Amino acid sequence: MKTSNAGLMVILILCSFLTTTSINAQNRKGPPPNGERKGPPKGGHGPEQTKTLDEIGGYKIGDVATDFKLKNVDNSMFSLSDIDNAKGYIVVFTCNECPFAKMYEERLISLHNEYASKGYAVIAINPNVSKDNQKENFEAMQKRAKEKAFPFVYLADEKHEIYPKYGAVRTPHVFLLDKERKVQYIGTIDDNARSANDVKVKYLENAIQALQKGEKPKVNFTKAIGCPVKSK
Repeated sequence: MKTSNAGLMVILILCSFLTTTSINAQNRKGPPPNGERKGPPKGGHGPEQTKTLDEIGGYKIGDVATDFKLKNVDNSMFSLSDIDNAKGYIVVFTCNECPFAKMYEERLISLHNEYASKGYAVIAINPNVSKDNQKENFEAMQKRAKEKAFPFVYLADEKHEIYPKYGAVRTPHVFLLDKERKVQYIGTIDDNARSANDVKVKYLENAIQALQKGEKPKVNFTKAIGCPVKSK
């Protein structure tokens, strides 16, 4: 009788344990059914620059940018010193495939058309150019420039030496230089990448206009918005 009662007790304890385990499993939080998941996808990168200028290690406001010699899409070699009577330089690190870079192409064209004749030309540089990337190689750059009819130079940073000097970490990433090549503004073009019609603050254009007046930009730094530079 004692043996029978002991066996019954073991069975009751086991059943209780299994029931509790089943309830906990049902109540445990996890991915929704059918693979649905709220929030950003795993492994995604936010478009906003996360590092400070000190952490990046490139140019800071007031630094003098060194000149360079890079190949343009027309196969000529280009340097900042090639621009006669420059009053400043709108250096923009951009690329072919980044959605944010594409969103800003028309705005860069408009900026160049508006300010190049006033001494502030756009100088676009691709930090992602690579022979091994068919979408970002030099031939793809030439194709993109032709399709969009870029009125500005589109340069290949083939040795990937220029973008780290500037501290470009996103595409697009803007560095506005004055006549002496001193960095006067670093960051994004404006406050709305997705819609030019909904822009409220034109950071780059405001900085250019300040230089035209002989003033310092009131806002000289913003976080770049775009895709991380991928040079490999």
